[in-house]
Amino acid sequence: MFHILSTLYLIAFVLSGLCAARFALHKERPLVRLWLGGVLGLLLLIWLPALVSFCIGFTLLSQLLALGIAAAAGCAFYLLSRKRTPCKTGWLSESGALFTLLPLLVVGIILLSTHTIEERGGALYVGQSTYGDLAMHLGFITSIAEQGVFPPMYSICPDTSVGYPFLSDSVSSTFYVLGADLRFATMLPAMYAYLLVLLGVYLFFERYLRDGAKTRLATLLFFLGGGFGFAYFFDLLQQNGGNFSRIFTAFYETPTNNVTVGIKWVNPIADMLVPQRATLFGWALLFPCLYLLYRAAFEEDTGSFLPLGVIAGCMPLIHTHSFLALGVISAVYLLRSLLRRQRRAQLLGYLKYALIVAALAGPQLILFTFRQSASFLQLHWNWANTTDHFLWFYIKNLGLLFLLLPVALLDTDRRHRAILSGAGILWLLAEIVQFQPNPYDNNKLLFVCFAFLCGLIADYLVRAYRRLRAAELPASLGAKALAVLVCAALFLSGTLTLIREYLSEYQLFGAGETAAAAYVREHTEPDATFLTHNNHNNTIAALTGRNIVCGSGSFLYYHGVDYADREQALRPMYEQPAEYLEPLSAAYDVDYVYISGQELANYHCDLAYFAENFREVYNEGGVLIYDVTQAP
Repeated sequence: MFHILSTLYLIAFVLSGLCAARFALHKERPLVRLWLGGVLGLLLLIWLPALVSFCIGFTLLSQLLALGIAAAAGCAFYLLSRKRTPCKTGWLSESGALFTLLPLLVVGIILLSTHTIEERGGALYVGQSTYGDLAMHLGFITSIAEQGVFPPMYSICPDTSVGYPFLSDSVSSTFYVLGADLRFATMLPAMYAYLLVLLGVYLFFERYLRDGAKTRLATLLFFLGGGFGFAYFFDLLQQNGGNFSRIFTAFYETPTNNVTVGIKWVNPIADMLVPQRATLFGWALLFPCLYLLYRAAFEEDTGSFLPLGVIAGCMPLIHTHSFLALGVISAVYLLRSLLRRQRRAQLLGYLKYALIVAALAGPQLILFTFRQSASFLQLHWNWANTTDHFLWFYIKNLGLLFLLLPVALLDTDRRHRAILSGAGILWLLAEIVQFQPNPYDNNKLLFVCFAFLCGLIADYLVRAYRRLRAAELPASLGAKALAVLVCAALFLSGTLTLIREYLSEYQLFGAGETAAAAYVREHTEPDATFLTHNNHNNTIAALTGRNIVCGSGSFLYYHGVDYADREQALRPMYEQPAEYLEPLSAAYDVDYVYISGQELANYHCDLAYFAENFREVYNEGGVLIYDVTQAP
């Protein structure tokens, strides 16, 4: 029942966005209007509940008020658009998009479904790519919904404001508040955003490549293209029996993600969109912005600046890296317009775009982003490469895409080079400046550049193939054979990675831990604080939304949070509670002590002291919970 209500809630926002698109974008062809309307619906779904919650807290009432505002706006746009005749084109003309995107959509839905706490026998399972970060996202989702504090605080480091772009998780908190279970609340908006990413990438390529074959190839290169990582598993670069089978069994030893041999250019579906929610929702907005920016900058469609500014201005608290990438590319295109002395209306369009972004994004940047990330910036050459020379690193990571880059650049026209200019500057920036504690995270910028690279290589390969096909028969047969070899080199690594991701399965939470989490949700206060180990797959933080004394450093360190004192307090509270528990629990407001296999494996827990001094409130499935505020 709650799943149906959640789905209807989502549909209401989507319809509101479609009504807005019918009013403002009635001249666009149906697929573009449907896509941009869906993007506006996603923006409403993310931002309206957040804006209301900033005022009254994240509650059921705030979600219903947001729904009412969205419905009223949708009705108003529908009434205003009745006198406008929308553009109509046959849907058969969109068959290229359908046949290209449908398999990718199926792959993404399957992975999101199998990788999002799938329940079996009471335990919760995930995939390889979601084993690391999903617990953190679940903790954001549940703590926002359970505690109702907005903007949220870290449940894994209480009294610390969240600096991470939390709207990518609060969108799922909405459905959790509405009554959906955690799995459904996590998956529903993610699947919707994934569909928008697919459409965005395809329609962006279609707009500037202006050719169906090039568009389809560029889209496949972006989602499936990979480098020469497959060679490590065919014993072409090293001799090791049984190498190939490791792709499907080892943890993170895939042809696109094998750090021990310097393979770090990951598959975007398996390693970016499925596990990284900020990237998923960020790209759902980024590619519409790139589409509109292209129209504004290269087609001089000044009407695109207004929707571009609105969407871009909403991005910082959804995905800061996408906002930064868009800003760099926009600045380069503006400089190009100034150098070319384009007409006054074009420059005024850029000014309008900048003012809208400043008005919408400024408060987000000042109140949240700059406060967290100002200390992260530092010079760091060569991105995440620690094993190879610069050129060899990119040759084996990007494969033919990188090898063909010089000839493709020489063979293309000035227009295409101008389009690539923004991506080129962004790539250089990402190679020399580190924006977060983990230099690897610059790949969120580099993948934006990668999209433009895929467009360039697709344009070159299709033109080269057509030249060969235009030759006599022997050359034509040779062209087909060459095309097969090229496709194998381009797509083998990405395809093998996706197969591995589909086969992967890891237990994130055991049955006993899941049952204990259900007890905690039903019998403790939403803002209660638990003493637990600071493992990344922390049951209390992820599944209950309650606070814990200290969460995993793998999350907190890369968010720039000072957690050292809290982490150091864990061991003495477990091992010497007679001396340290009372003063430290008072300092960190501890209400409950949680003891499971994780705590017993990492601390010499003084179980006798806990049993003698505190009330045991739970003892099942290998999990003990003590209430430190009550005597036995």
